[in-house]
Amino acid sequence: MLLAEKKYAFTGHAGAVYALEFLSPEIVLSGSSDRFITSWDLVKNAPGKLSAQLPAPVYSLCFARELNLLLAGTGAGSIHVIDLAQKQEIKILRLHTAQVFDIRYSHARGLFFTAGGDGQLAVCSLEKLTLLASRKIAVGKVRSIAVHPQEKEIAVAAGDGNVHVIELPGLQETNVFAAHDGSVNAVCYHPQGHYLLSGGKDAHLKAWDCRNNFAEMISIPAHNYALYDIVFSPDGKLFATASRDKTVKIWDAEKIGFGLRISKEKSEGHMNSVNRLLWNETALISAGDDRSVLGWRIRSEQ
Repeated sequence: MLLAEKKYAFTGHAGAVYALEFLSPEIVLSGSSDRFITSWDLVKNAPGKLSAQLPAPVYSLCFARELNLLLAGTGAGSIHVIDLAQKQEIKILRLHTAQVFDIRYSHARGLFFTAGGDGQLAVCSLEKLTLLASRKIAVGKVRSIAVHPQEKEIAVAAGDGNVHVIELPGLQETNVFAAHDGSVNAVCYHPQGHYLLSGGKDAHLKAWDCRNNFAEMISIPAHNYALYDIVFSPDGKLFATASRDKTVKIWDAEKIGFGLRISKEKSEGHMNSVNRLLWNETALISAGDDRSVLGWRIRSEQ
């Protein structure tokens, strides 16, 4: 039996929280429609030192740890690059004409990737911070990017219901398959690369066999409304899904079976849509339209 203990409840944003990122195991960053990036200290259970204001709502955050760079994507389509050692913004990349919904990077390949509301996938040099390629993925929005654990490919969630698989470093599309009715909002690889999870506007959770040409393994009506994010636990035994239905659900990663529902009524969870998740050894972090960042300890009870 799984149990969820709420450990953190951070408030202070004046708008919906769309982005989360770990700056360290103890520090969580959140980005909001209020245009602020705020840090939260999990040890002190209080606001941290970092707080930055951007000229547009913050939709995505990515910390390139090896270079000490924070990439922040905005609702205006720009990516702001902040050098944390210098404590200043060093570059603005204008890669999209709509929201930057996701940013991911591959240190091994020296690349980072951005997903735009304009349907574009942008590929950039991590060292030079320059655009290398831009590809129209879908007529609709591109919501999510997942980097394979071995950094040999990325999976891209498209607004037309398809998932695109692109090999690295050559950027050749090796597979595209119909995944959901309506937009694919989230993709996430199993930590060993055994399968790819996807979540859609249709509220379904699906698993795709990476070792069998992405054949469908399972399809589950996981939530009542659109599924927005998927993350695995640090040990890879569990994963969590976030939804517009105001809940977070915990799943068994081996069986791909339901384990626990975190809601406002039963667990003092979110009051509105849950938009983003993070999970490390300290806590499962969730954030949503209710302007809050919550932290959970997930444990098993025999």
